[in-house]
Amino acid sequence: MAMQKTTPEASVAGTAGLGSKKGHPATDAEHSKRLPPVLLAALGVVYGDIGTSPLYTLRECFGHAVGLPLTEGNVLGILSLVFWSLIMVVTVKYVVFVMRADNRGEGGILALMTLALRKSDPAVYPRATLLMLGMFGAALFFGDALVTPAISVLSAVEGLNVVAPALERWVIPLTVAILIGLFVVQRAGTAKVGRLFGPVMLLWFSTLAILGIVQIVQEPGVLRALSPLWALAFAAENGWLAFVALGSVVLAVTGGEALYVDMGHFGRLPIRLAWLGFVLPALLLNYMGQGALLLRDPSALENPFYHLAPAWGQIPLLMLATMATVIASQAVISGTFSISRQAVQLGLIPRLGVRHTSEEEIGQVYVPKINWTLCVLVIALVLGFQSSSNLAAAYGIAVTGEMSITAILFYVVARTLWHWPRLVAGLLAGLFLLIDLAFFSSNLLKVAHGGWFPLVMAVLLFTVMWTWRRGRRVVSVRQAEEGMAIETFMERLEEKQPYRVSGTAVFLTGSTERIPHALLHNYKHNKVLHERVILLTVVNEEVPWITDDDRLEAVELGHGLWRAIVHFGFMEEPNVPLALHLMGRYDVVLDMMDTSFFLGRETVVPSVRPEMKPWQEQLFILMKSNAASASDFFCIPPNRVIELGSQIEV
Repeated sequence: MAMQKTTPEASVAGTAGLGSKKGHPATDAEHSKRLPPVLLAALGVVYGDIGTSPLYTLRECFGHAVGLPLTEGNVLGILSLVFWSLIMVVTVKYVVFVMRADNRGEGGILALMTLALRKSDPAVYPRATLLMLGMFGAALFFGDALVTPAISVLSAVEGLNVVAPALERWVIPLTVAILIGLFVVQRAGTAKVGRLFGPVMLLWFSTLAILGIVQIVQEPGVLRALSPLWALAFAAENGWLAFVALGSVVLAVTGGEALYVDMGHFGRLPIRLAWLGFVLPALLLNYMGQGALLLRDPSALENPFYHLAPAWGQIPLLMLATMATVIASQAVISGTFSISRQAVQLGLIPRLGVRHTSEEEIGQVYVPKINWTLCVLVIALVLGFQSSSNLAAAYGIAVTGEMSITAILFYVVARTLWHWPRLVAGLLAGLFLLIDLAFFSSNLLKVAHGGWFPLVMAVLLFTVMWTWRRGRRVVSVRQAEEGMAIETFMERLEEKQPYRVSGTAVFLTGSTERIPHALLHNYKHNKVLHERVILLTVVNEEVPWITDDDRLEAVELGHGLWRAIVHFGFMEEPNVPLALHLMGRYDVVLDMMDTSFFLGRETVVPSVRPEMKPWQEQLFILMKSNAASASDFFCIPPNRVIELGSQIEV
């Protein structure tokens, strides 16, 4: 059973070493002491997605989907849009401002949502609205995560069309094989291969910069595109086509949100330094180099990225690009695992089996169900769309939707937590939202050509999350109606003392006011109580980490009964047995070999007085029956667990 706070922003999680230094995120000061290796690691994890965008961005801007003529003004105009998009969206919005909104070091749309919920006035910022925005933003992230591995790997393998056109028929089979291999090795975790990521991406970004410089030297006039006047002239001259082109320009900034999502792993300083000092210059040099090549040789439009390299360098470039796209895919898959864990611990989706794959990095987890679901859907995308150009039509709409939600939540955080003046917060967030909505509205033109896929996936996932939260609320109400107040139970113990058996019984319950069903059923049928009984509630806090000083609170009720509350942050693993050792501060020493955990297993059935629509009832019942067991989720040894069943109507 999952124990939740009654507040909508409540969350749970856990760490392998509760209160240990290893189990908590490092501060910026600690990150600075080991800056060089952290910078290298950040290159390998944070920038893979945005770092592989040069493979397809300019090609799609002038592709058949946009229909933009290849003229000098259009090339410089597109390059100017790419340049200023990277500056305004990634650098100014995320690196300078949004990354300030950290929830005790953690970032991402769900962390931003909890910050917005923390001190906002419900009369001004309705909590249900903020919650829905965060949930839909997370759902959009999943939609984007499906397209990223497909388009990244496929665009790299399509280099075969340039290197060896006769092998074109092998592009799809080779892409599928690489993707299957990628998902198969997920169970090993990124820890074992992570040390390779940084050096490969260091080589990748260095190669991007060198290839771009070679072309810029031959056509230095391309640097005129750094002026925003070229973007304005491009928009004025092309009108509708310029608006359509924004749907392809946005491909240059997809992956920028990863800087914020991965902030908890590396800290603000390394991410900012790596972006400003190395990644951004390398990307800009490569885009300018591709533009210079197109100005000199329009025939290179077939695949401007691979044509940057001389003939002898195209095969090595193909191999390097394939490795870089696999790393980019790995980054977004790992991010999906992390977001899934946060969603479970925020009570947004059913419990999932989560495996930690690293003893050093608490954020490195593997979620089998999510992994294989992603695998099937990503391969289906490759087989269905057949080319990266077709996939580009499905790419961007999800991430621009998430970016727009981020701008809205950023405004709420700036007003409620930072106490910025309404004018300052409104102007800044309004500027971000204006840019995001321009990209989003342009991407809406892609809906009929493939953009429907990530939107449909996001709507489905949002429906799942909303139904799960609604169902859990109904279950909590039903349990409260059928339960017994603690005061009433204690009065009955005063009247008639039951037979007591040795040992400790821990009853997990979501209510701090009522006796859990498992205890009532055990007392009713077995007529006994253990000599020590702990009524334990796990509370999911809206912060990522909880110190041991704040982990557990307990009150003795009398007659050997204790009321205990254990707190976990949403980035932690809820290790209940480990947390219960903190009962020692109340002079209660627990021997786990003499402790039994009683869990209630609710069988959910349709109600004669339903509070949910019939399809929601069936969906909730299906999710409930497939949720991971509470013993696994709370790290309770199976041989210490006793489950007592009951039926609950929804």
